[in-house]
Amino acid sequence: MRLSVLSSLLIGSLALGGCRSSSPAEVLAITPSRDVTSSVAPSAPVPSADVGAKARVAVAASNPVARQTDTIAIPPKEQVLAWAGTPAQTTGVLANMPVAEPVVAPTLRPTVASEADRALRGRTRVYAHRFSDAKPINFGKVTPRHYAVHGVDVSRWQGDIDWPKLRTQGANFAYIKATDGGDHLDPMFRTNWRKAKEAGLKRGAYHFFYWCRVASDQASWFIRNVPRDPDALPPVIDVEWNGESSCKRRPSPEKVREKMQVFMDMLERHYGKRPIIYTAPDFYDDNLRGAFTSYPFWLRAVAQHPSKVYPGRNWRFWQYSGSGLSQGVNGKIDLNVFHGTEEEWHRWASNDGA
Repeated sequence: MRLSVLSSLLIGSLALGGCRSSSPAEVLAITPSRDVTSSVAPSAPVPSADVGAKARVAVAASNPVARQTDTIAIPPKEQVLAWAGTPAQTTGVLANMPVAEPVVAPTLRPTVASEADRALRGRTRVYAHRFSDAKPINFGKVTPRHYAVHGVDVSRWQGDIDWPKLRTQGANFAYIKATDGGDHLDPMFRTNWRKAKEAGLKRGAYHFFYWCRVASDQASWFIRNVPRDPDALPPVIDVEWNGESSCKRRPSPEKVREKMQVFMDMLERHYGKRPIIYTAPDFYDDNLRGAFTSYPFWLRAVAQHPSKVYPGRNWRFWQYSGSGLSQGVNGKIDLNVFHGTEEEWHRWASNDGA
């Protein structure tokens, strides 16, 4: 009886000694799950190790992922992202330390760009137009609705404008009356200039040209009153015959073009952008047909498409109505479209009209 007890103790001691002498690598052979974050893709095929029947049973009982295979993937050391130790700690035996829970990549929700973010990228949101017209016109096959980007032009006569509301109605750009001749500033210019930008519109300023004033004086007056904003659209020279003006002078076509060139050259030097020419059919026929081919045009055509009113003339903007109606404005407002797609608008506006 006593001998049997001693024998049993001896055998147990040997068994324990054998367990202590087992290789740590064998004890820690159960390795992390194959799940890794989706942002890290293995650079090479992941080796696998057969861990024996008993080890497989133990792993399968505790790890549902491992139940699906007879082998357990051992990812490269740099891909075991759950272990955040120092390089020294991740070497040797600890490199195969089992992971208690699989690493799951966080779900990233797409962010919606704010108006400020879009503005920084030079791409403000384009709203579909919701304007109506007090005097609707049938333009035929190609109508203003066929163009993606709509806008307005305004002056003191629109009064106090609700610019955020006007923008959501489809005013993606606005040309704002700044100056007349050599001594008149539109009393709403500064307010409209500031509020239009705050509402996220692309905006530019225009000058109504007087034929009884020196061109250089008019350019100096415009420059004095219109800030040099790199985000602004190119400046506009509005040339037309105005029967209501006190100036009844109608210079020759040569003199008209000479005065326009002086004014536009001064503005281009100051603002670094080639001015746009706004005009109406009668003035165009008298003075501008075939002239200024390197300048962008903004054409008034409220009864027909510009291609019929100004044959052969390329244009950038089309003013198609002087009787537009919109929320955000009391009374009527001029309506316009940009000649191009939405993508072309973004490119043109971001290149400052080039």
